[in-house]
Amino acid sequence: MHRLGLIGFPLGHSFSAKYFTEKFNRENLSDWSYQNYPISSISALEPLLLEKELVGLNVTIPYKEKVLSFCDILDEKAQAVGAVNTLVKTREGWKGYNTDIIGIEKSLLPLIRPHHQQALIFGTGGAAKAIAYVLRQIGVHYQFVSRNAGPQVIAYSELRYNDLRNHKLWINTTPVGQAPNTEESLPIDFSQIGEQHLLFDLIYNPPLTTFLKHGQAKGATILNGEQMLIEQAEAAFKIWQQQI
Repeated sequence: MHRLGLIGFPLGHSFSAKYFTEKFNRENLSDWSYQNYPISSISALEPLLLEKELVGLNVTIPYKEKVLSFCDILDEKAQAVGAVNTLVKTREGWKGYNTDIIGIEKSLLPLIRPHHQQALIFGTGGAAKAIAYVLRQIGVHYQFVSRNAGPQVIAYSELRYNDLRNHKLWINTTPVGQAPNTEESLPIDFSQIGEQHLLFDLIYNPPLTTFLKHGQAKGATILNGEQMLIEQAEAAFKIWQQQI
């Protein structure tokens, strides 16, 4: 039996178990299984990795960066990003990958236009780092924005009208607005959105978040996280297939 799963906390919002279970049934992979592991502390990962039948994991909030210390080997791109969302058991130990990169490339990049030369990335976690990695590859300048300012990060309160107008690409990597708290919204001035703006929300439940509704109302291009999620999941599956 090849047992796979997802670690994170909480996991009530996750689509992974349903997605992969249906995929395994559809492709007649009867010896593959997938389940959620809602661990409230990263320390709970250690005994999990010792389980014999466990051969791979997906990693979500809040462990994409914390899981690095549990990797015996890191894929080159995961090392460059500084975050891991996929683990696979190899002969050399647990290897970490970042398939969020593939998900971002296949979902976001087709919508990028020449005027999308500056981006605001809301959030600073593992997904934000993957976004930044992809934007660097295509030469788009970005600014991290979070609740608190820090090195290379400005606070929401520091955003000015010109920042919001001139950065035509807005990307939400936070869980703000995710079900069940769908009325929540980022503390930014959405009135500065124009038709040239592109708003990308990594949330997929609900499909149309408050963040995206603001963009839609202003005629901006909007994209939720569903395609990214599917693309990164399929990329993770290919990794598991190759290693198992």
